[in-house]
Amino acid sequence: MNQLKTLQNGYQSRIRTRTMRLACWNGAWLAATALMKFGPKFLWNRASVFTLLAVCLDVAVGVGMILATKKYVMELDELQQKVYLNALGITAGVALIASVPSYTVMDTYHVISFHAEIWHLLLLMGLTFIVSFLYGTWRYR
Repeated sequence: MNQLKTLQNGYQSRIRTRTMRLACWNGAWLAATALMKFGPKFLWNRASVFTLLAVCLDVAVGVGMILATKKYVMELDELQQKVYLNALGITAGVALIASVPSYTVMDTYHVISFHAEIWHLLLLMGLTFIVSFLYGTWRYR
C-alpha cells in the first residue's frame, strides 16, 4: 500500500512539474507574440531588422512550447491522454468549421459589422479546449 502511494505521489509530482513547465512555455510564447505584435509600433519604430528578430524569437519559443506540450502529453496516463486528445480534436474541428466557411465569408461579404481578426479564432479555440477538457475530465471521474 505504501509503495502504491509513493508511486502515485511521484507521478503527481512529475505531472505538476510538467504542467508548470508547460505554463511557463505558454507564458513565454504569449510574451514573445506580444513583443512581435506591439514592438514595431511602440519599441523600435517599425525597424525591419528588429521586427524580423521578434518573429524569429516568436517562432523559436513556439517550437519550444510545442515540444513542452509533447512531453506533457507523453507524461500523462492513458485516460488523461484520451481526454486531452479528445479536447484537442474538438478544438481543431471547431476552429476549422468556424474559421474558413463561416467567419471569413461573413467578413468578406460584410455580414458582420466588424473585421474578422485572428485573435477571435484563438479565443474561441482556447475556450473550446478548456470546456471540452473539463467536460472530459468530469465525464471520466
